Amino acid sequence: MLICNRLYFSKASPILLLFLWFAFPSLGFSQGKTIPKKVDTKTEVLDSLSDSNDSDSISSIKKPKSNQIDAEIVYSAQDSIIFLGNGTGFLHGKSDVKYKNIELKAEFIRVKMDSSLVFARGRTDSVGKKIGEPIFTESKTEYASRELNYNLRTKKGYIRQAVTKQGEGYVISDRTKKTSDDILCMTDGKYTTCDNHEHPDFYLDLTRGKVKPGKYIVSGPAYLVIEDVPLPIAIPFGFFPFTDKYSSGIIMPTFQDDFSRGFGLANGGYYFAISDYMDLELKGEVYTKGTWSMNATTQYVKRYKYRGNFSFSYRDDVISEKGLPDYQSNTNLNIIWTHSQDPKANPFFNFSSSVNFATSGYNRSNINTYYNGAINSENTKGSSVSFTQRFPDSPFNISGSMLINQVTRDSTISLTLPSINISMSRIYPFKRKNAVGKELWYEKIQMSYSGTLDNSIETKENKLLNSSFTKDWKNGMSHNIPVSATFNLLKYISVSPNITYTERWYLQSINQTWDNTRKVVKTDTLEGFHRVYDFNAGVSASTKLYGFFTPFRAIFGDKVNEIRHVLTPSISFSYRPDFSNPVWGYYGSYTQTLPDATNPLIMHDQVVQYSHYNGSLYGSPGVGKSGVINFSLGNNVEMKMRNDKDTTGLNPFTKVSLIDAFTISGGYNMAVDTMQWQIFNANLRLKLGKNYSLSLSGSFDPYMYTINDVGQPERINKLRWENGEFPKFLGTSTSYSYTFNNDTFKKKKAATPTTTTPGTDQTLPTKTDNTTTPPQTGQTNTGTNLKTVDKDADGYQKLAIPWSLTVNYSVQYGNTSVFNRQKLEYDMAFTQNLSLSGNISLTTNWKISANTSYDFNANQFTYTNVNVIRNLHCWTMTASVVPFGVYKSYNFRIGVNASMLQDLKYTKQSGYGTNNITWY
Repeated sequence: MLICNRLYFSKASPILLLFLWFAFPSLGFSQGKTIPKKVDTKTEVLDSLSDSNDSDSISSIKKPKSNQIDAEIVYSAQDSIIFLGNGTGFLHGKSDVKYKNIELKAEFIRVKMDSSLVFARGRTDSVGKKIGEPIFTESKTEYASRELNYNLRTKKGYIRQAVTKQGEGYVISDRTKKTSDDILCMTDGKYTTCDNHEHPDFYLDLTRGKVKPGKYIVSGPAYLVIEDVPLPIAIPFGFFPFTDKYSSGIIMPTFQDDFSRGFGLANGGYYFAISDYMDLELKGEVYTKGTWSMNATTQYVKRYKYRGNFSFSYRDDVISEKGLPDYQSNTNLNIIWTHSQDPKANPFFNFSSSVNFATSGYNRSNINTYYNGAINSENTKGSSVSFTQRFPDSPFNISGSMLINQVTRDSTISLTLPSINISMSRIYPFKRKNAVGKELWYEKIQMSYSGTLDNSIETKENKLLNSSFTKDWKNGMSHNIPVSATFNLLKYISVSPNITYTERWYLQSINQTWDNTRKVVKTDTLEGFHRVYDFNAGVSASTKLYGFFTPFRAIFGDKVNEIRHVLTPSISFSYRPDFSNPVWGYYGSYTQTLPDATNPLIMHDQVVQYSHYNGSLYGSPGVGKSGVINFSLGNNVEMKMRNDKDTTGLNPFTKVSLIDAFTISGGYNMAVDTMQWQIFNANLRLKLGKNYSLSLSGSFDPYMYTINDVGQPERINKLRWENGEFPKFLGTSTSYSYTFNNDTFKKKKAATPTTTTPGTDQTLPTKTDNTTTPPQTGQTNTGTNLKTVDKDADGYQKLAIPWSLTVNYSVQYGNTSVFNRQKLEYDMAFTQNLSLSGNISLTTNWKISANTSYDFNANQFTYTNVNVIRNLHCWTMTASVVPFGVYKSYNFRIGVNASMLQDLKYTKQSGYGTNNITWY
């Protein structure tokens, strides 16, 4: 219908579009498809009225109009499309216009083809809510706005209430002019990282600004606004760079203020983007009183090969000022290296490292770790670098490592460099390659080999570099060859003989003599190659015995079907000669003269036996002949009960463990004349439900104690049962850990009908064919997307406060170092440890966590830490408090979450060293 040069239609048909095309050839619109561009190339030839002297065949050429559309436009609208005779089009209801790399979506769009101007805005719905506000996209840059005017040809525009995301933040401006080179010039702008554009929690109010999308923001005077309250914090100008590429750049430092170190700048430096596989970060800090540090950190990765990181830190911490009594200057360093190899890189070779090396004073004088109780209470550090090489189709493999163990309390360091291990997996040297018939007895003989080469030292940090390789370092090599076999005797008894040969190679030995003048032991070190070997042989036998018991039905009923008892007896014999015999040459002796403990005027001569290889890496062969018979008896008791829950007959019975394991073991040495019985051991394990078990172990000493000639307790060859006593209980220990949370005390409830809101349609749609009709605009499918809400008996939503509490408790009962001279026994005592850790979320934004432990000997709590975290949408507030102890302190911080504005924060912490901590 054509009225007053206007054409109204809601859904354009192909015929109508064809009519518009011929009626208005300058239009390039299409609905739902792309229409090729149409450029006027009409030219004019020789004019008959032109001058006869003009001999050109073409007098003039008309060029295309510069304001014409030079590409196709794809458009669509949900409600209606209106075209005017003057080349103006109106799109209503979820409109979409695409032109080259430009796309515009809005509730209403107006296009003027003659001037290439586009206007877009949203509308207000029936409830007063703004819907369909313009979203403009050019290339990868997107703008949201209230109103938009844009020239498709010049690419210039004017935007009201524009919102665009730049980096981690958003730029919001009241009035924005877009230039042809894609620069936004704005006034009354805001920059914030809050995603609530209408009412941000905070923002920088930019009086004037220029934005290059994806590159930078340059602003004039700006000030901070928090919760609509302007603060007296302003900057004369601002520059905010952005990049979505991997690039190098400056790391801005943060301002620090410390009482003992003065004012300073920390964590500033430069980031080097070396390549896609490696980077380097250089940072440092400096304080006015002399403290400075530098740190280099690099990460590297090669896909499917390896990855790792390396960090080196050097610090010079200066406390107070020169001339004052509390002046200190400490120089320390720290090296961290982690390297891991992809398992797919090489199945036969692997290299890895886990290095955390620091001088003993690094954490003690480092202000950055002073408030970290976990680091400050750390007493030991360990580092390792290792490799493993396996050889295909060979039983041999080789591995090597470098090991460093540190005790930071007294700066003790143990270094092993290198540690080489060569091993051969189990082989059967007498097995036939082409076996015929049954396996022969000697084919069951198996053997393996392991060899270790070590070079280590234990010293202080300041003496390590000045140590002597021959005098201070310990080195040697150990070889171990076990040979064994397993046979079946009388079908049910397993018999296993074994022989083990061990050899040690040392480059040093010692001789000791008694200096009667100075009353000390004199030790001489002898250089040279020394071969020290020992061996032992043995045989073991074991079997299993099963016993079944059916309870009396009259007493136990028919619930218990049967009880099974499994006995696992085993016995073994091992023999080892006395390698302290002079014939072997491994041990020596000297005579020392000592005064009597009760009467110093009386002197006693005492023969002391020592090993020539005392303190060596792999020790010395054992002292005394050994012919030990070891025995053990294992027990397992299970009960089979009727399964009343089974209605199918597939699982009529269930098994219940009464005693999961109960083992008693001991030994008797036939090769000695005294102290033949060895200490008895007992182990018990009970299953308490499906997921928990209780394990107890204990030891029993069959011999008694007395006081020797020098007044010291001594174990003697006197059995307790011969004196009417039971073997002395030496102690036991156990531990328990459990986590309580919201689900711990919940009872299982029967399923109840879901409580629904009155008026909600509960009828599910009936599916009549293979198609599903989506809900129309403004409708909701309440029948298929019901949100289940837990409600109490009164119909109110249940209050959910997630919480958890982890309890770790360990107890040990055993001998102490105090000897009771009246009872002739060591006093026994309990050693207990209790640690608690938990957290609670009062709301979705509040979280409180704490951890502590209790010392039962001192009857006080040890290190306790309480942390509070409050999520403030785009801000986060944290507080950490150590309420008592040597690390008593507090730390408070509130800051913006976005890394771009990481310096927009407020921190407050207790002063360094206010507790006068004494370091050891």
